Amino acid sequence: MLEVGFVLDGKYKILSEIGHGGMSVVYMALNEKANKTSLFIPNYAGSNREVFSMCTALRFLCGDHYFGRNLDLEYAYDEQVVITPRDYPFRFRSGQVFARHHAIMGMAYVREDYPLYYEACNEKGLCMAGLRFAGNAVYLPPRRDRENIASFELTAWVLGRCDDLQQAKALLEKTNITAESFDSQLPATPLHWLISDGSGALVAEPGQNGLQLYANEIGVLTNNPPFPFHRENLALHRGLTSRPAENYLAPELSLPLCSGGSGSLGLPGDLTSPSRFLRAAFFLHRSASAGREEDKVQRMFRILGSCAQLKGSVQTQSGQAMYTRYSSCFNASRGTYYYSTHENSRITALQLRPELREGSRLRCYALQRQAQFDRGN
Repeated sequence: MLEVGFVLDGKYKILSEIGHGGMSVVYMALNEKANKTSLFIPNYAGSNREVFSMCTALRFLCGDHYFGRNLDLEYAYDEQVVITPRDYPFRFRSGQVFARHHAIMGMAYVREDYPLYYEACNEKGLCMAGLRFAGNAVYLPPRRDRENIASFELTAWVLGRCDDLQQAKALLEKTNITAESFDSQLPATPLHWLISDGSGALVAEPGQNGLQLYANEIGVLTNNPPFPFHRENLALHRGLTSRPAENYLAPELSLPLCSGGSGSLGLPGDLTSPSRFLRAAFFLHRSASAGREEDKVQRMFRILGSCAQLKGSVQTQSGQAMYTRYSSCFNASRGTYYYSTHENSRITALQLRPELREGSRLRCYALQRQAQFDRGN
């Protein structure tokens, strides 16, 4: 049995049908006593639970392996494209040291000569992105039966030593993510992660029972609710198509289409995490690209653009503007990183060339934020 409802004043209210009252953001909960699954909307009023967590990540195969994301935040650090060469010493809070590891490239905030990666790809083509998971991420105390890693260390921990998704999964199955902060000014950020290579993708979500790993055949990740909800919610929209809508309502009536794109009628256009997940999945699985590298990269940026936040379109409860700070795309098969920023939509590319993989010092590249125009006359 499937119920749909919401929480109001601490009480669960059942709705008669999905979408009642225009509500599209739903969570899942298992009602074990009634032996049924319920979908519900939490009431955030008066809660300290952060809901302004808005990022989108996706991956696809088109000859090569492509991996990209939008970073949506109401504040900014001095992020840069950072290459961590093989001999840079990663020193983990557990006491372990990676004196030699895979070279890594991606977007990071460098603090005290340490790269805090938002998303990255290693020289083997394994990619990883952290997305906000506020209110759901649970970091546990250190455990003796696990490898204990702080959340800000996880990307380096995985990409530094794993060749592929299979190795990453095996490593994460014995990893415990702790709540240790980088320092007093950078507390642990609640995150979940999308990890991908040419063979597939998985989602890693830290919870009360430890790190949960989910195979992600969809190729998309946004924010709350947890990934199993997004997968179930996608099934509720299985009727979406790129073809013109059929007249199933009253076939005996003449009901001419008033517009093209009618097959996508019902695709949500708002900026919530579930809606962005649906849009990214729809455009990812309904789009194609030609054989040129430029076409494949543009495909990634077009899909990310369908989920991007314009400055001023979203405000936090404190009145701050949240928007897409940058969008990125890896060609993980060739070690190329592409990005564009809110200020400069022109795409910039950097290459993890063989000579840049060696060394012990970080290589940092400031973002091209100045708007660039090609004058036609």
